[in-house]
Amino acid sequence: MPKALSHIALIVAHPTRTAHLLTGVFEDARILREEDPADSHPEVIVEVAGLEFALIRGQGPASRNGDHIAFAVSKEEQLACARRMDEQALDYQMARGDTALYFSDYDNHVFELDVVED
Repeated sequence: MPKALSHIALIVAHPTRTAHLLTGVFEDARILREEDPADSHPEVIVEVAGLEFALIRGQGPASRNGDHIAFAVSKEEQLACARRMDEQALDYQMARGDTALYFSDYDNHVFELDVVED
C-alpha cells in the first residue's frame, strides 16, 4: 500500500519559468534540480509544502478543467500568497467566501489555496 505521495509530475512548456512562478508564489518553495538542456527528459524539480513537483518539458493541457491541486493554508498564508501574486501581476480568483484562492500556471494547471482553520 502507498505510504505517501512521492511527487506530482506536470507537463509544462517552460519548466524553469513555471518553477519561478511557484517559488514566487509560495514562500517555502525551492528549486531542487534545474533543467539540463542536454538531458533527453528535461525537467525541473520544485518542492512545495514538502512535496516534489516534477516540471517536465512538453505540451501541457490544452485548456483548464476541474482538475486542480489544493494546498491547505491558513488565512494569513493565503493572503500573503495573494500579495505576492499581486506583486507579480498574476491573476487569481477568490471563491467560497474567500476561503479558497485559485490560480493557474502558464500551462492551464490549476492550484487552490484552501483555508483550513486550526
